Parts: sequence; structure tokens; C-alpha cells
Amino acid sequence: MLKITPRRKRWLKLTSARWQRRVLFVAGGLVVGAAAVALAKLADEAQFAFNWLLSQSRYASLIVTPAGFGFSVYLTQRFFPNAQGSGIPQAIAARHLTDTRARSPLVSIRIAIGKVLLTLLGLLCGASVGREGPTVQVGASIMFALGRLSPRRQPGLILAGAAAGVAAAFNTPLAGIVFGIEEMSRAFETRTSSLVIATVIAAGLTSLALMGNYAYFGTTPIALGRGIDWLAVPICGVVGGAAGGLFSRILITMARGLPGTVGLFIKQRPLPFAIACGFAVALCGLASGDTIYGTGYAQVKAALESGTPLPVDFGVLKFLATTFAAISGIPGGIFAPSLAVGAGIGANVASLFQHTPLGPIMLLGMVAYFAGVVQAPITAFVIVTEMTDNHAMVVPLMMASLIAYGTSRLVCEEGLYHALAKGFVAKAEAGAAGHS
Repeated sequence: MLKITPRRKRWLKLTSARWQRRVLFVAGGLVVGAAAVALAKLADEAQFAFNWLLSQSRYASLIVTPAGFGFSVYLTQRFFPNAQGSGIPQAIAARHLTDTRARSPLVSIRIAIGKVLLTLLGLLCGASVGREGPTVQVGASIMFALGRLSPRRQPGLILAGAAAGVAAAFNTPLAGIVFGIEEMSRAFETRTSSLVIATVIAAGLTSLALMGNYAYFGTTPIALGRGIDWLAVPICGVVGGAAGGLFSRILITMARGLPGTVGLFIKQRPLPFAIACGFAVALCGLASGDTIYGTGYAQVKAALESGTPLPVDFGVLKFLATTFAAISGIPGGIFAPSLAVGAGIGANVASLFQHTPLGPIMLLGMVAYFAGVVQAPITAFVIVTEMTDNHAMVVPLMMASLIAYGTSRLVCEEGLYHALAKGFVAKAEAGAAGHS
């Protein structure tokens, strides 16, 4: 009979704890992947419903969109505080906090449910928002909730949930890992790296099982030609980076509060401000011929696959609509809308290159604007490469992303998500201190 020595007992206990931890991360990845797929399917249905409404009367947006914005902000403030906006700053803030009580208001099952419902409400009323940022907060919330069931503290759960959310939302596992390292943690943590990768794999496999293997924006194998075509790289990098930096600066300024009477009005009357933002989005939609509502995914995918240019004013109007949606206080992400704005910028730059295919320059615009917004250049070119399955464009995308990052830093010194996260950290710490 095998004798259980104290040494063997310690080894068995340690091994059991390790396997429990691994199972926890993998199981969490499966749940996050299923949640991401469910949100993706429901988001599509919400956009179809809004498009059906427009087919009955395109002027219905002048009523539905402002009313939807106001209702969404009311529900957010009344029932789901800290669910507003993208959700990525909340996940970053939760990682910076060490007190579980301070983390709970930012990442919890209650927040995850509210985030899903209110993101769908935004898409249902035509808001220019995406579902990918919300999926990050949902993933972080799910993993944090599972971690609370464990008797021991499990580091890296929020990071793993956020990375899995990106991977499952876009079907981009590499981008999920890079996003976790570059944006969520801004460091490579050897202790948790394998568990983060395992969580991303589990989420990715769940997405593949439920939705199949697909490239988010379809396949665009065409690359840049030689010579003058490469001038599009610095042009897109500078223009996209400057526009992305401007967008970030607007959001950071609004989050911190405008000075004077205007800022006081917005702070004291969030519902009228949200309604006004919704009305502005509806006006942008009417001016665009109903092309800037929602994520912008369908318009960009069609342009990439067919080679048909987007309308000349698509990029500008999508920029304005996304800005109004982002500052209104409604829950909703900026990933997909930012890629759509970048595609519009790329289409405009492509008009300067008459004999160059449209697709490659649109991709340059997408990566440049996205890198300018999030100031995470590696994540930007990895995610665009994976979403379009175009490895021939890796080098130009890298170049455009780095140029855009440098340009964006000249316009906005702080990264958007981390700048917004500071506000959530301060608020959460103050709340935890008040309850102690």
C-alpha cells in the first residue's frame, strides 16, 4: 500500500491546485466564447430590425435614435452603473485594483448582463457602436465571477477574459493574445501567459464550433503594387493617425468634463444630452443615405469584396456619428466603428491612386485610424491582418500602424483606454473606501 508522506501530500495538494486553476481558465474561455457568439448573433438581429424600420420610413430615426439614447442612459445610470461606453477601460481599471470590493462594480455578472442588453438596445436604435469592446467587459466579468468561486486567488483571470473576448468576437486568436499583452497589461506576465493562451484557445474553439471558420471582413488577397502605390502608406498613416488621435482627445476631454456652463449642463442633465447626441447621429444617418448606423461592418465588407468605393462622405459622417455615440454615455464599443471610419479614410486616399486596387488602401486606412484611436500599433495590424486573412499586406500594415501611432501621440498624448481607466480606478477606490 502506497504511503502518503507529508512531502507527497504537499505535492498532491500543489498538483491539484494547478489543475483546478487550469480547468477554471479553460472553462471560463468556453463560457466567454459562447457569450461572444450569442452577442454577435443578437447584434446582427438588432441591426436587421433597425434596417427594417428604416425601410418603412428612413425618417423614423429622428424619433427612435434620440429616444433610444435617452432610454439607454437612463437604464445605465439607474440599474447598470459602470456599464457605459466601450467597457475596455473598466476591464483595465479592474486589473489595476487589488481590492475585490472595488473591482466588483466594474466587472460582475450584473454588469455583463446589462452590457449585453444595452449594447443591443444601442444597435436597435441605430447607434454607431460595436459589440467587441462590450465583449471584453463581458469576458472579464465572467472570468472574475468564476474566480470568486475558487477558494484561492487566481491572478490573470480578468486579463484572460478580456483577451478571450477579443479573440471570440472577431475570430482573431492572435489579436486576442496581443491585445491582452499590449493593451490590457502592457507587460508580458510569464506566470499567467500559458493560462491566458489556454483561455483564448477555448474561446476561439467555441466560436469556431458555433460559427465556423471565417475571416471577419472576408478575404482580400490583393496587395500594393510597386513604386508610387507605397506612398499610400505614409498618407494613410498620417491622416488616419491624426483623425484617431482627435477622436481619442475628444472622448478623454468629455469624460473628464468640459469647463464652464456647458460642462455643468452635461453633468447635471445627462439624459437631455444623450437625446441630443442621438438626434445628431440620426442627422448623420440621413446625410449619409442611412449608411453610418450600427457597426459599419456590412458596408466595409461589401466594399472590400466588390472593390466598389465607399461614399466620399462616409468616413467623415461615420466619425461624427461614432463620436456622438461615444460621448453620449450609452454602452457600446468603438472597435468596429473605428475600422469603418478608417475604411472611409482609406477609400478617400485611394481616389488619389487611380490605378491601385481599392482594397489594400482601405486596409491601410483601417489600421491607421484604429492604431490612432487605441494607440496599440501591434494589436492594430495583427487584428486587421487576421480579420481580412491578407498576409501579403503585413509589412505595409505594420508601417502604416507605426506612423499612425506616432502621429496620434502628437494629437493626444494619452492612450484612450488607459486615460479613461484612470477615472474608473479613482471612482472605484473612493466607493470602496466609503464602504469600509
